[in-house]
Amino acid sequence: MRPQAAALKELLDRPELQIMPGCGDGLGARLIAEAGFHTAFVSGSSVSAMRLAMPDMDLVGFAEMADAVEACIDAAPDLLWLADGDTGHGNALSVQKVVRAYARRGAAAVLIEDKIWPRPLGRGGAKLVVDREAAILRCRAAAEACREEGILLLARTDARTSRGFDEALARVQAFVAEGADILFLDSPQSEAEMRAGIEACAGKPALAVTSPAGKHFMPGDAELQRIGIKIVVYPQDLLAATVHAMRGALSGLRSGAKPPMASPAELATAMRSAEYLERDSRWPDPA
Repeated sequence: MRPQAAALKELLDRPELQIMPGCGDGLGARLIAEAGFHTAFVSGSSVSAMRLAMPDMDLVGFAEMADAVEACIDAAPDLLWLADGDTGHGNALSVQKVVRAYARRGAAAVLIEDKIWPRPLGRGGAKLVVDREAAILRCRAAAEACREEGILLLARTDARTSRGFDEALARVQAFVAEGADILFLDSPQSEAEMRAGIEACAGKPALAVTSPAGKHFMPGDAELQRIGIKIVVYPQDLLAATVHAMRGALSGLRSGAKPPMASPAELATAMRSAEYLERDSRWPDPA
């Protein structure tokens, strides 16, 4: 097992809830590390929004995501990274290609989900999923590649919203049997559903997502820990803060009343200016 995967596994064995912010670029990654977090998520929805100003509707390709994963991990290599592999972008071999690419870039874990790919158009962004056997095959391919690469697999099911809770629960149980290391049952509608999902994990860590736009059961962090969740991901908080701050700055430029902003010294710290100037000093111009 790669060191970063072993470190994430050890972290998840601790009793306390792990809070995992999401981001879509190197600066966000650097600020997460600066804030003292241990883990972070390369969020597909944040990559789509921050790079392309587009919603999370399968509009970001594998190459763009792989580039974002590399940028985030390079900016904050000491964080334990979960990389969003989405559906794996194709068949079982495509799933394994994604896992291997993210492992090479330094991810501790990769998320693979059971949604239909490519997403059918004209469905208002609905979370439609493949049939159960196809979902199990996808998970099996991902688990094999993760074992070979020495990283962890987070298997996600989105079946709750389109096929019901019983189907989602059955998929979690199947993913456990296929060797997934972390499980995520998306969109539970109650504490009882969340607890049942955790029980279906058979002792493996369960993940929850807290999102400003979410319509599912989303208690606070203390309650999530009490229920038994091991990781809570905040995939869009940095994105939401960025949009708010940029709009405020642009409004200030038009009105002449600028909002509070980072100082030049704070910007330099975020961009690692001192580190890169020190590196630059090693290569004086011979002229």
